[in-house]
Amino acid sequence: MAEDNAPIITIVGATATGKSDLALDLAGRLGGEIINTDSMQFYRGMDIGTAKLPVDERRGIAHHLIDILDVTEEANVQDFQARARAAIADIRGRGLRPILVGGSGLYVRAAVDHMEFPGTDPQLRARLEAEVAVDRWALHQKLRELDPKAAEKITVNDQRRIVRALEVIELTGRAFSAQLPDYQEIEPTIHLGLSVDRAILHERIATRVDLMWDHGWVDEVIRLLDAGLAEGKTASRAIGYAQIQRHLSGELTAAEAKDETTIRTRQFARRQDTWFRRDPRIHWIDGSAADAEQNLAAALDVLGGH
Repeated sequence: MAEDNAPIITIVGATATGKSDLALDLAGRLGGEIINTDSMQFYRGMDIGTAKLPVDERRGIAHHLIDILDVTEEANVQDFQARARAAIADIRGRGLRPILVGGSGLYVRAAVDHMEFPGTDPQLRARLEAEVAVDRWALHQKLRELDPKAAEKITVNDQRRIVRALEVIELTGRAFSAQLPDYQEIEPTIHLGLSVDRAILHERIATRVDLMWDHGWVDEVIRLLDAGLAEGKTASRAIGYAQIQRHLSGELTAAEAKDETTIRTRQFARRQDTWFRRDPRIHWIDGSAADAEQNLAAALDVLGGH
């Protein structure tokens, strides 16, 4: 059982750094339960391509906020915030320790930091989505004029975030970048980050993509297409899932789809690392050796008196 006042633990870092294994080890050692903060693991059926731990590999440790959405639904950080905080309170109420694990930086912060999220306006959203579909360059330029700081961080190809940023600006009259306040937790939290040497991480990602492919990723996408994957605004664009859909339509060969997935995953890992490196609270652990015992020992050393 965890102490009543023991801090929340977050485990963050880029994809393929070993976060899931460390979370399981810490949960087993400290008496904890795991709250997922990987936005793609919210989706039912998106198992292989998101490296979702099968139930029989979770060591009997409860995992929260996995498989909470259909692929046709859109992930919503405001909804997630409410669910995550309810899960934290529930775990605490049973005398256990909440351990949040995942690489979706905004969702991690939404769960543990003082953050408020503006609502949405369906009509405004629909208008902006129509405009960005016609000319994403013009919409990105509009964002640059209204909020240069946000435009620097949102690429012209990230249509979903362009739309959200402009929607927030219109709804609130404030810059979208102002919606991310200083780092301030709702309650004591210890942030652990796993880092891996870039060359080693690139090799891990390539190996992981090959294994996912061998374990039936293409068949998984075929099943999800029957469940409406192509209509899902968020799920359909997930790395790998988008490339496999293009392969199935004949646009890419299997080798091309696999190579593009590897490249996009490496790029994503770099963006994740950049996001988390900005957070001065994170205690970094070098996971390059892929040694679970070593990572656990380093984490326990950081947690020390907590």
